[in-house]
Amino acid sequence: MTGKNVTLRLLDKADREILKLPRPVKGAIYDFQHKFKTNPESAGLRLKRLQGHDKLYSARVNDEYRALLLRLSDDNWLIVSVKHRKDVYAHLDRLTYSVNHVTGGIEYVDLQAVQEEVLSPASAPAATPAEPALPKLLFANWSEQQLTDLGVAPSLIPVVAALTTEDQLLGLVEYAPQLTGEVLLALYDGKEYDDVLEQVTAPVAAPEPVDTDDFRAAAERPATIVTTTDEALREALEGEDFGRWKVFLHPTQAKLVTRDYSGPARVGGGPGTGKTIVALHRVKYLVEQLPAGRNKPVLLTTYNKNLAADLRSRLLALGGEALLSRVEISHVDQLALRAVREAEPGNRKRIVDEAQAVREWRSLLDELGEGGWDAEFLHDEWTQVILGQAITSRSEYFRARRAGRGRTVSRVERAEIWQLTERFAQRLDRLGIQTWDQVAERAAQLEVERARRIQAIDRRREEAGGLDNVHVADGSGGWLRYRYRHIVVDEAQDLRPAHWKMLRAMTAPERNDLFLVGDTHQRIYKNQVTLGSLGINIRGRSAKLSLSYRTTRQILRSALNVLGEESYDDLDGGAETLAGYRSVLSGAVPDLHRLNDWTEEREAIVALIESWGQVPHEQIAIAVPTNQMASEAAYTLAQHGIRAVEIGPDGPRGDSGVHIGTMFRFKGLEYQRMILAGVTDGLVPRDGVRQRRTTDPARYRREMQRARSLLFVAATRARDSLDVFWHGEPSPFLRDLIEVRPPVAA
Repeated sequence: MTGKNVTLRLLDKADREILKLPRPVKGAIYDFQHKFKTNPESAGLRLKRLQGHDKLYSARVNDEYRALLLRLSDDNWLIVSVKHRKDVYAHLDRLTYSVNHVTGGIEYVDLQAVQEEVLSPASAPAATPAEPALPKLLFANWSEQQLTDLGVAPSLIPVVAALTTEDQLLGLVEYAPQLTGEVLLALYDGKEYDDVLEQVTAPVAAPEPVDTDDFRAAAERPATIVTTTDEALREALEGEDFGRWKVFLHPTQAKLVTRDYSGPARVGGGPGTGKTIVALHRVKYLVEQLPAGRNKPVLLTTYNKNLAADLRSRLLALGGEALLSRVEISHVDQLALRAVREAEPGNRKRIVDEAQAVREWRSLLDELGEGGWDAEFLHDEWTQVILGQAITSRSEYFRARRAGRGRTVSRVERAEIWQLTERFAQRLDRLGIQTWDQVAERAAQLEVERARRIQAIDRRREEAGGLDNVHVADGSGGWLRYRYRHIVVDEAQDLRPAHWKMLRAMTAPERNDLFLVGDTHQRIYKNQVTLGSLGINIRGRSAKLSLSYRTTRQILRSALNVLGEESYDDLDGGAETLAGYRSVLSGAVPDLHRLNDWTEEREAIVALIESWGQVPHEQIAIAVPTNQMASEAAYTLAQHGIRAVEIGPDGPRGDSGVHIGTMFRFKGLEYQRMILAGVTDGLVPRDGVRQRRTTDPARYRREMQRARSLLFVAATRARDSLDVFWHGEPSPFLRDLIEVRPPVAA
C-alpha cells in the first residue's frame, strides 16, 4: 500500500475530543497524519485491526496515545477517536460504528464512555426516602421505531430509553452523533413528532436510498462531517473561535453551499445559525468553479462598512489571498457610490446619513411654517415611495402604490407632499449634500440602463449570427459586460429597494446569479421589500437554517419571547417564521436586574463585570439604547479602572476592553457575556413610537416591530450568558421574561 494516494480524514466528533488533549499530543497527531498518509504500514505506526471488529483499527500516535480509525477501503481511512493506550482495548465490544439509514453519514459511538459519563450513579437523580417512586423517563412517549425513523443512532436507543434528567440528556448530546442530539433535544423541548421529522430530520436526509454497508460512499456524503487536508486539520486542532467553521459544515449548510440553483436563491434562519458562514463558503465554492483568470467576477456585499470588513477578514481566513484575488468585497452603499462617481465624475456632493436628512427636513418645515407634517413621515415617504419607485413627476406620484405605508394620504395631501419633496431636493442641492438613498437610487438607474445596453448588444449579436459590433463599447473603451458573474449578499433583510435593483442589474439573469442570506426577524432598518417586484424571483429557491451554533437554549428561549406574536415577512410577500429554530448548546438562564435609576444600573454593571474575574474584557459587551448612554457607561467603567471600547460605525475603536455601543452597532458580532442595559419603558421602545399608536397605527406597528427586532438582535449576540438591566418601568418587551424569571436582588 503506497502512501501517496492514501486519504486520511478526521471525523467531526473526533476533533472535539482531540481539542481536550494536552498540546504536545495535538502536535503528535498532526505529525501522525503526515506519516500515515505517506505509509500506513510503517512499522512505527503499529497499525492493527482491533479484535472483534472488521473495520476498526488502532495506530500509534506517540508512546501514550493511539488513533482509532475506520478502514473505508485500502487507501481511504477515517480517524474516529484518539485515546490513551490503556483505554483502547478495555471495552472493544462497546465501540460501535454504522451508516445512518436516514442521512447516509458515518456515525461512531463509544458506548462505554456514554455509560460512564451519562448513566453513571453520579449523574442519576438522588432518591429520597419520602419519594420512593421511580423517576420519569424522558422519552417514554416515543417508540424505538419512531426514534429510529427520526434518525437516532440504533446503538443509543437503550441509553435514550433510560434517560430521566435534563443533565443526562445534555451529557448524551456531547457523545451522540449530531442528528441524534438534535432530534432528542427537539423532542425534549416539546416539539411534535411530525414537526421534528420535518424540521430536523428531513433537511439532512440523503436524497438517494442509503446502503448502510457502504462506508466508502457514506464518507463522501455531507452528513459525514470530516476534514481531509493538512491545513484544514491544523485549523480544526487549533480550536480558535472561528477555526471549526472553516473546516466543518453541518450537512444542511453543505447542501446549500454546493447546490446548483436555476436563478436567485435565498437562505434564511435565526441568529447564530451560520448564514454568514454559508455565504462565505458559497463564495469559495463559486470561485472554485471559475475558469483561471485575474479578474473579480464574484461580489460579496452587505449593508455596512463594519460588516464588510469582517467578511473580508473571514474570507481571507477561509481561502487566503488566492480566494480574495477573485472576489470583490464592498458594502452596498460603497458599491452604489462607486457606480455613480464612475458615471458622473463631477458629482462630489457630501453624503449625509438619515439622521442628518431628517434634521434638514425639520429645518425646511420650520422655515416654511409647515406645522402639519412630521419630518420623519415625509422622509420615509420620499425615500420609500418617491425614490424607491424612481418617481420623477407629480402625476406619477399621484398614481404610485403606497403598500405598507400605513397612513392614507388624499390627492390634496399628495400634492402638498410632492411640493415639499421638490423643495427638499432643491435644499439639498443648494447645500451641496445628498443622502445615501439618493445615491442608491441613482446607481440603480445607471446600472439598469447599463444592463439594457448589454441586452441590446446581445440581441444585435444574435441577429448578426454571433458577430460583435466593434463600435459598441462602454465608456472606458472596453467591451460592455455585466460587472459580476455571481453576487452573494449577507444581511439581505436590511438592503433598500434601490440596492436590489442595482444588484439585479449588475449580473446576468442566469444560473447561480444571486445568493442571499438574511433573517427578517433581525431587520433593524426600515427597508421592507418584495424581491419579486424588483426582478429577483426566489420562489422555489428558498431554504432555512434552524440550528443555532452561538446561543444557548436558555438564552434563545428568552430572546424568542422578546419577539412576541409579531409576524415577519420573507422578503417576497410571504410570512417568515422561526419554526424549528433551536440550539444544542446549554447554559445559564438569563439574569434580570431591576435598579432605581441609570446611575445605579451603571454601578451594578461594574460590580457584575468585576465578579466575572478572568473573563477577557473584549469578550464582554454592553448594549444600550442611545449614544449618550454608551458614553456614560464607558465613563463609569473607566472610573473603576475598567477599560471600555466604544463601537462606532466602523466597528470597535480599539483592541482590548469591554465593548460598549448602541444596540444598532452589534449586528454581526458575538461575545461570551452580553449585557443589555437601559431596557426601560420609554427607551425600548422610545417614547416617540408610543405616540403614534393612535395617530398612525400602521407606522406604530412597524416601528414596534423594529424595536423588538433590535432587542432580539442584541440578546442573541450572547454565547454563554445574558444579563438584562433596567431602571424604573421595564420595557414592555420584557414582560413575559419577568413573569417567568423575576429580577435578581440588587
